[in-house]
Amino acid sequence: MPQKKNSDSLELLRGKTGRAFGQMAGLTMTIKGLPSTYNKDLQESVEPMLDHVKTVSDSIRIATGVLSTLAVNPDKMRASLDPFMLATDLADYLVRKGVPFRETHHISGQCVAFSEKSKTPMDQMKLADFQAIDSRFGQDILDCFSYETSVEFHSAAGGTAKKSVEEQIKVMKSILK
Repeated sequence: MPQKKNSDSLELLRGKTGRAFGQMAGLTMTIKGLPSTYNKDLQESVEPMLDHVKTVSDSIRIATGVLSTLAVNPDKMRASLDPFMLATDLADYLVRKGVPFRETHHISGQCVAFSEKSKTPMDQMKLADFQAIDSRFGQDILDCFSYETSVEFHSAAGGTAKKSVEEQIKVMKSILK
C-alpha cells in the first residue's frame, strides 16, 4: 500500500499475534478435560508454552524498538492525506440513509471510479456528480470530506475519535500501574 512506510516490524508483530493465539488455542485443546492430577498428555503443553513465551518476549522487543524510534511528522502526515481515504465514509453515509452496505460498497466504488476517470479529486466533486451516480446522495454528502470529522465519527470503544483514544489511554495507564 502506498501509505505504508517500512512497516516490516509492525507486519511482523501482526503475524506473531496469530502465532500466539494459535499456540494458546492448541494448549487449551491439549489441557481441556484433563483431571487435576498429572497426565502424560500434559507433556504436549510444554513446547507450545515455551514457544508462546518466546513469541511474546520477541513481540515486546519489536514493539519497544518501533516505539523508541518512532518519529511523528504532522506536516508529512497532513501532506499524505488523500480523499480516497474517505471512500468508506461515503458508504457509511449511505448506510445511515438506510441503504444496505452491500449496495453502498458498490456505489462508493463508482464514486472512486468517476473521480479517477474525470481526474477530479473526490473532495472536489460536485453534488450533481454524486447524484448522477446515486440519487440518494444529498447536499450533506459534501460534509463527508473532512478528515477530522471522519476521525471523530468513530467514537465507539477502540475508535479513532479523540474521546475514545483518551479513554483507551486512561485504561492502559491504569493497567500499567
